[in-house]
Amino acid sequence: MPPVAPYSPEPARGWLPWAWLSPILLILFNALPVVALDGWMQSRHWSMANGDPIGLAGLHALLWIGFAPCLLLVLAWVRLVERRSMASIGLAGPAPLQAFLRGVAIGMLTIGLVVLAIVLAGGMRVAEVGAAWRSPDSLLQIGLLLLGFSFQASVEEVMFRGWLLSAVARRANTAWAVLLVSLAFCLLHYSPHQAPLVVAGTLLFSLFACVWALHSGNIWGVMGWHTGWNWLLATGFELPVTGIDAHLPALLVALRPQGSDALTGGAEGPEGSWLCSAFFIVAIVWMGWRRAKKSGSGRAPA
Repeated sequence: MPPVAPYSPEPARGWLPWAWLSPILLILFNALPVVALDGWMQSRHWSMANGDPIGLAGLHALLWIGFAPCLLLVLAWVRLVERRSMASIGLAGPAPLQAFLRGVAIGMLTIGLVVLAIVLAGGMRVAEVGAAWRSPDSLLQIGLLLLGFSFQASVEEVMFRGWLLSAVARRANTAWAVLLVSLAFCLLHYSPHQAPLVVAGTLLFSLFACVWALHSGNIWGVMGWHTGWNWLLATGFELPVTGIDAHLPALLVALRPQGSDALTGGAEGPEGSWLCSAFFIVAIVWMGWRRAKKSGSGRAPA
């Protein structure tokens, strides 16, 4: 497979890093803000020594303060070193807001279906319905978290499926780009003692997001999908998202795990369930088939 420009054919007018170097740079773009801000975040009682947020205030701080420097570093690199346009990292295409909002809706629908599947399989029981609606303060916080998760998810997509995917694809090819993006995504979301099923779920999450971005030719939709997925999982069911608890009453239905960790996801939340992994496998195959079919017919992906 030859090198490709997945989003825009505009050339890089500066220096494009070698394919093997790009994931290392991405890890540095994530690590430098952590090193710089970790002590301060702990002094404010917003995070623990392992980086996990403390309470709702810590979660808000993580979503905004934790991710803003990463975005600034990546965008500065793209503009000043590689001298590429924003279109070349996937911030292109018509009707970006429409694509983003459609992605949000699909993200909420898909995580809702995954949670429903776990419930129907006997992995969770209903504890309470719509508790957040009885608390105006909780509804306000849930609304603020929608903004926070929109920012956090969008930053991750710009970094991984936007910059890293396009940088590696331009130096190597699409297959190497998807592989390196997904491995880097797994590494930066890994924590000690994670079950293999959780690691597999993280890998599949990234593969799905890569296929979506390549299929659509931009990252607006997958930014929205990632937002809707994270936000509803964090606020809709009183369940953890990537092992993080929002400490808020459920917007929809409060659920309590009652099955094995393989079914419920354990401390990781539904993303660690084998049913979530099964969803991603089916979705990846389906989107890959659609992309191949449209490529074969000579039409550009929608």
